[in-house]
Amino acid sequence: MVPFVGVPQTILQRRRYANAHGLSAYQEVFCRDEGFEHVSRYISGLLLSENKTLQAIHAQQVYFEGEASRRRAMHAAVFEAGWESDELMAQQMPSATLRERAIVGKQHQGGGREIISLDWTISHHEDGFEIYGVKRSYDDVNHGMSRFQTVVTTVIANTVRIDGIAVEVQMPDFSEAERGYLKMTAQPSYEEMAQVMQRLVALLHHQKHQLAYRKRTEIVVDVVRQIEAERQFPEADYAFDNGVIKRRLGRPQRQLHRPLQRTGCSRESE
Repeated sequence: MVPFVGVPQTILQRRRYANAHGLSAYQEVFCRDEGFEHVSRYISGLLLSENKTLQAIHAQQVYFEGEASRRRAMHAAVFEAGWESDELMAQQMPSATLRERAIVGKQHQGGGREIISLDWTISHHEDGFEIYGVKRSYDDVNHGMSRFQTVVTTVIANTVRIDGIAVEVQMPDFSEAERGYLKMTAQPSYEEMAQVMQRLVALLHHQKHQLAYRKRTEIVVDVVRQIEAERQFPEADYAFDNGVIKRRLGRPQRQLHRPLQRTGCSRESE
């Protein structure tokens, strides 16, 4: 195994590097520098080590004299720190995405005509049913049942470069299965208040999932609105598959300062 003497700069990207926005951008999340160091080394190990366990990753670490750290300290920093991953994502992702698009906007200046491409794809995770957004459904490409995420992508390109500027995983639609469960478990009457409360909770969960679910069309429209509001690509035109925006844009398009251009291909995409 190759020893790790630190965190690669391509992963860390400290601020002294031009346009750096790697792990260093999240250092403020950590209360102590030591915790940030442990997590940085752990993430480096996940990317570079053949064995992805914490024990193996720590075994490959090489520290300078006087800076050695025990495996227990890395475990505590990675798995026992007092921050919630969901809250971190909700707090950091919008600002990180905004910073990324601002950087890309500057890099694309002077490169000729720009096109923002809106599309979707599927990301297979046959052994990862617990991964966010993964569902088991029919795969039109492989012509069979598969487990995958549906991912909406946004890419900008000019004559010299291409960059991704937005990506979002579509939450699966389980409404049909939930309605079947609610119908199957319904009772003519409920004698105890606990039964009523349990039924109400099930109904509320179903309503919550219905409100949270967005079609690919709706995701794309939200992405376009956000990009337009940021004004990082004022001269770029849009191109998209007819299947991605099957529904007429109507009011969202009238709010834009330039029209959206369709490509000729067509796919079902609701």
